[in-house]
Amino acid sequence: MIRGSTYVRWAWIAAALLPVALLSPLLRSAFSSEGAQGSAIKADYLLVEKSLKKLTLFSDNRPIKTYDIALGRNPVGPKLMEGDRRTPEGRYVIDSRNRESRFHLSLHISYPNETDREITRRAGVSPGGNIMIHGTGDEYAWLGKFHHVLDWTDGCIAVTNGEIEEIWELVENGTPIEIRP
Repeated sequence: MIRGSTYVRWAWIAAALLPVALLSPLLRSAFSSEGAQGSAIKADYLLVEKSLKKLTLFSDNRPIKTYDIALGRNPVGPKLMEGDRRTPEGRYVIDSRNRESRFHLSLHISYPNETDREITRRAGVSPGGNIMIHGTGDEYAWLGKFHHVLDWTDGCIAVTNGEIEEIWELVENGTPIEIRP
C-alpha cells in the first residue's frame, strides 16, 4: 500500500509540473530581454562613471547591464588635448562603429563636441578625436576579466572582447553617452 501511494504521489507531482514545463518557453520570452520581434532590448542611454570604472547601459531609465572598464592611462580629469591619454568627460553620442578594429570591435564616441572644440581652440591645441568603446583585442586579451585593473588605453573605454560583442548588439548608432568624472 505504501509503495502504491508513492507512485500515485509521483503521478500527481508529474501532472502538476507538466503545465509548467509546457508554459516555460512562453514565460521565459515574456520575462527576458527579447522583444516581440525576437531581438534584444536596445540601450537608449549609456553612462560612464570614470571614478567607479563602470559603463552602464540603460533602456527606459532602467539599467540593462553594467561593465567594468579600463580607461586612458591618465584617467583623472577631462580630456584636454590630443595625446594626453585622458578619457573625455561630457555628453556625446555613439556615431559609428568599426568591425575591423584592432581592439576586436569598436563603437566611436562623437568626441569632440562643441564645448571641447572651443576649449582646445582657445588653448591653441588639437582636441584629438579617435575615442571609442572597444574590446581588448589580442594585445590585452590575456587580462580577461581583470582588464579593468590597469588603465591602458590612449583615452578610450575598454571592455573584454566578449563584452564588446554584447554591447555591439545592444547599442545602435545615435545612442547618447554621458561620461562623468
